[in-house]
Amino acid sequence: MSTRARKAVGGMSQQTRVRDAAAPWTEADVPDQSGRTAVITGGNSGIGFAAARVLAQRGARLFLGCRDQVKAHDAVVRIRATAPGADVRVVPLDLASLRSVRAAAAQIRSACEGIDLLINNAGVMMPPYGVTTDGFELQFGINHLGHFALTGLLLDRLAGTPGARVVTVSSNNHQAARINFGDLQSQHGYRRIAGYGQSKLANLMFTYELQRRLAAAGSTAIAAAAHPGLTRTDLARYLSRMMTAYYVLVERPLAQSAAMGALGTLRAATDPAVRGGDYYGPVRWRGERGHPQRISSSERSYDEGAQRRLWRESERLTGVRYAI
Repeated sequence: MSTRARKAVGGMSQQTRVRDAAAPWTEADVPDQSGRTAVITGGNSGIGFAAARVLAQRGARLFLGCRDQVKAHDAVVRIRATAPGADVRVVPLDLASLRSVRAAAAQIRSACEGIDLLINNAGVMMPPYGVTTDGFELQFGINHLGHFALTGLLLDRLAGTPGARVVTVSSNNHQAARINFGDLQSQHGYRRIAGYGQSKLANLMFTYELQRRLAAAGSTAIAAAAHPGLTRTDLARYLSRMMTAYYVLVERPLAQSAAMGALGTLRAATDPAVRGGDYYGPVRWRGERGHPQRISSSERSYDEGAQRRLWRESERLTGVRYAI
């Protein structure tokens, strides 16, 4: 893909890089969200909770799609402690079950005619091999297919809302990844790191293809992506013993807070300057720390042929077909 085409989808210019570096983007830059409706998957912990807290403080109406209902309701209490009177609702959502995804989408649709913001945040990182209720490899099934299905089922509520956004959370781990179309579910060999990278690459390819389709349909809704960098969350709970030791001794002391990690998500979700196909994340310390800036993703993520193929496979696997 040409440099011009990459910039049109998710690249950044030197002018943008200088401007961002001169004025670090912080929570204080999140504009008023009164009157806006936001849906956040995994909003009960980590960067999802941090983003939900800020959006609630700015006046957004929130739907938290969460698997653990006890933790979800605790999150609501903690959010309201910092944003008294916030309109926050919990929607049961298990991304490892398409039946649950459909039920969650139906509940959200019945509660609102329009959605201003969908943040595809929830995920799992490097668990032992396992499959979802529908037989998909856990990381690909939860991180990509579950969100693909949810977005498609809510698409009319988003596409018909002026200025709506779909923000999908990726990871730096996508950089060395590829989509293994011959074995998407890792049935013929599973490596935790490769599986996670594939799912995070899929998040970006989904974002870019969704943006193209929204633009072609004439919708004012846009799709963008973000990554948190190295952040202290409970995602590390599935790491192997050796990887856990490395994380505890080397990476965790350098990791930033969930509040810092959530800034990329918040910027992609609320910054008026965001364009469709933009990708935000920290740039310091090999892209793992600092305030979010507009960045580029891997060359492989911009492969339009692979994006379209992944889209077709995702529709086939989930049974959710987009009306764009």
